[in-house]
Amino acid sequence: MFLANIPSPDQGVWHLGPISLRAYALCILAGILIALWWGDRRLVARGAEKGTVLDIAVWAVPFGLIGGRLYHVITDYHQYFGPGRNPLDALAIWNGGLGIWGAIALGGVGAWIACRRRGIPLPVVADAIAPGIIVAQAVGRVGNWFNQELYGGPTDLPWGLEIYQRVNPETGLNDPLNGVAIDHTPIAVVHPTFLYELLWNVLVALVIVWADRRFRLGHGRVFALYVAGYTLGRFWIELMRTDQATEILGVRVNVYVSVLVFLGALVYLLVAPKGREDPSVLAVTRTDDDGDVPADGDTAATPRTPARPAGTEPRQPRRPAGGTDRSDGDGTS
Repeated sequence: MFLANIPSPDQGVWHLGPISLRAYALCILAGILIALWWGDRRLVARGAEKGTVLDIAVWAVPFGLIGGRLYHVITDYHQYFGPGRNPLDALAIWNGGLGIWGAIALGGVGAWIACRRRGIPLPVVADAIAPGIIVAQAVGRVGNWFNQELYGGPTDLPWGLEIYQRVNPETGLNDPLNGVAIDHTPIAVVHPTFLYELLWNVLVALVIVWADRRFRLGHGRVFALYVAGYTLGRFWIELMRTDQATEILGVRVNVYVSVLVFLGALVYLLVAPKGREDPSVLAVTRTDDDGDVPADGDTAATPRTPARPAGTEPRQPRRPAGGTDRSDGDGTS
């Protein structure tokens, strides 16, 4: 009867002595590494130094994790506050619960700080990392599969997800998150909405990479296309989910957020400058007299001077009639 369905993992946590290996955390980490690796390659192709994305990630990743957790706790406060709830569970990020909207918003603040310190435009960096971010989200959804969470209503479709009862092996008590499935008879067969979102994210990644190459997008338009594509899918997927969530007028909060963010991304796509930035906007570095990177505000970003081929001399500026130099004040003569 259930041969065509998708089985859930027996467990999502493995204990190695005092160390707990959680599939959700490993998936989040793998997604971050993919986003950093791919984003750095794309930014280098746009003219930046190798490793620039890693420097920015030092600020963006911690900010993003904090923002993602804050959004989740605020929008699902009923899970942590109220009778019978433990507010300290709001800090247990390893148990799952990250809101992408908060992660992008606060992560963007961290990236903006890092970009200012490096003297490079944030929109260029956002365009470079956009495909990696949505692939990272797809990888993170695998963690929801291990946690048996974020699924939809019952279904008899061949790709229905089997949900098992998990128990604590030592006590036999029900433990959906940390327990182990002993009996593989499904207690429910449901829509795997986490899988729908995973596949949608991969599709959006392919679309934005194609559009970026085809139309040479820049000035933040790649990132805006990612946001528009993701929210378009999240809208209908969110309507299918049955997990407990905060609602307004009977509609999940994330549905409203998806619509608003989609409209904002669409407006940005229409009004943002066309074309792609010149690579020279990334050819900057900040150094002091000792060659060290100073704190923000110590020195202005200075362009790197490209090396001249051996045996060549710099071309002298042409002098106008009368023997005097004339400058327009913006670096041109």
